[in-house]
Amino acid sequence: MKFLEELFSILLADPPWRYSFSKSSSRKIENQYPTMTLEEIKTLKVPAKKNAVLYLWATAPKLREALEVMQAWGFEYKTHMIWDKLRTGMGYWARGQHELLLIGVKGKFRPPAPSLRISSVIRSPRGGVHSKKPEMVRDMLNTQYPTENKIELFAREKFPGWACWGNEV
Repeated sequence: MKFLEELFSILLADPPWRYSFSKSSSRKIENQYPTMTLEEIKTLKVPAKKNAVLYLWATAPKLREALEVMQAWGFEYKTHMIWDKLRTGMGYWARGQHELLLIGVKGKFRPPAPSLRISSVIRSPRGGVHSKKPEMVRDMLNTQYPTENKIELFAREKFPGWACWGNEV
């Protein structure tokens, strides 16, 4: 896949992480969508401006890999948010009920205005579709950065005001 030629200030990404610990073929992520190796994800040339912010989704087992991706894409980790899915899911060490939304900056990018900063815990039920993320994250970014151009990487659907890149759009 090839990225757009335009560069973006706001990047939201949900990489198709590959997992190697599924005990049965019926539970493999690849049954839902094609995945990529860590190296394939890390070597992508993301369309980020010199000064940009990345919001990167990661499950708990992929935290280390997500930090590697963030660094490989040229972003410095700043903080993260937690998506509380309000319902316990699957897991091997602990049954997961959350995902991480890592936040990293490239160059000099300002945080949102203090009055627009929300709680680091996003409470929103899981959607019916595998890996669907809460729309309130896009809404938050639209409110915090109304004039900045935005792209969703590995997008599954289009949203007004957002460029999207992904093989499921």
